[in-house]
Amino acid sequence: MNPHIIVCGAGFGGLELTARLSAAFGPEVNITLIDKSDAFIFGFSKFEIMFGQQSREEVSSYYSNIAKPGVEFKQELITAIDPDARRVVTDKNTYTADIVVVALGADYDFGATPGFVEGGHEFYSVEGAVKLRDVLPNVTSGNVIVAVVSEPFKCPPAPCEAAMLLDEYFSERGVRSSIDLSVVSPWGIPIPASRPASDAILERFRERNIGWSPNQGVRAIDPATKLVHLRDGNTLSYDLFLGIPVHRVPAVVEASGLAVDDWVPVNKANLSTQFPNVYAIGDVTSAPVPKAGIFAESAGRAVAEHLIAQLRDSGTAKPYDGAGSCFIEFGDHKVGRVDVDFLSGPSVTAPFTEASLQGAEEKREFAASRRQFWFGG
Repeated sequence: MNPHIIVCGAGFGGLELTARLSAAFGPEVNITLIDKSDAFIFGFSKFEIMFGQQSREEVSSYYSNIAKPGVEFKQELITAIDPDARRVVTDKNTYTADIVVVALGADYDFGATPGFVEGGHEFYSVEGAVKLRDVLPNVTSGNVIVAVVSEPFKCPPAPCEAAMLLDEYFSERGVRSSIDLSVVSPWGIPIPASRPASDAILERFRERNIGWSPNQGVRAIDPATKLVHLRDGNTLSYDLFLGIPVHRVPAVVEASGLAVDDWVPVNKANLSTQFPNVYAIGDVTSAPVPKAGIFAESAGRAVAEHLIAQLRDSGTAKPYDGAGSCFIEFGDHKVGRVDVDFLSGPSVTAPFTEASLQGAEEKREFAASRRQFWFGG
């Protein structure tokens, strides 16, 4: 009887894992890929939605188009996970497997910050990006703040990317001189892993008169007074607040007993959990890497290699390297890149390639190659 593998979540990690297992085993392994959504959308595509450059439909890769031998996709909501029994319950079915991989990402807790729901906007969800698409054309003046409420948060460059793209957007509309634009971050520099990338971002901020408030967090937002209450007790006035919300482990994962101290602990080398034949990858874990799609992808690759060696009972998989290339939008259609390696060597390496038009083309090729590998036959 063929081994049955359940993959909970079809983001970067789940798709990479599924595609690699299918390529290795074909129909000899039964893979059930479960996600509540009908389509995958790259995180950076939310900017395209937010600025009205593309529609949700145009940036969606539909799971129904997955053409991988041995893979069956189920659009279902996961309601319970029993890691002891390796059983997954959804709103439609109950599944039991030989191996379970949890790749459900991080959820957003908008209500954790007083006033956020009533007075703020966000671009980390597709729904938030769609709302901003309708809000931004009406912004002609005032204080626009992009603020990271707390850490950890997904995609470390995204808040700064948002500011640089907003600068470009308002400039093209001829209203930038009437808008004060700033970023609030809990970090001292934009990307702690890469000083060169951080220096490039801060230089762009200086060139474009974008404010930078480091080592700060947001305690609350007051929609009545239009004030952002910062962690140190100071306040900032705002007309448009774009917040990166509090992140949390999905409730179904917390209820499963997999999470410890907010996130799922994993073996750093192979991303196994404390439960036999149960793995966790991506943002849902407390692995010592940032929460970002590229690291979920490399985690999916590492678990795939480990499972291939295990199921074939031959070879030794390489340990998870925590490596990936992160693209950074600087505006003017130019994109930079940080090539990060968190775990392979004695210390983190993160060289930066400066923003260029070629970088933008490389980013497009990155997306196209993933769509082909994850969805193509």
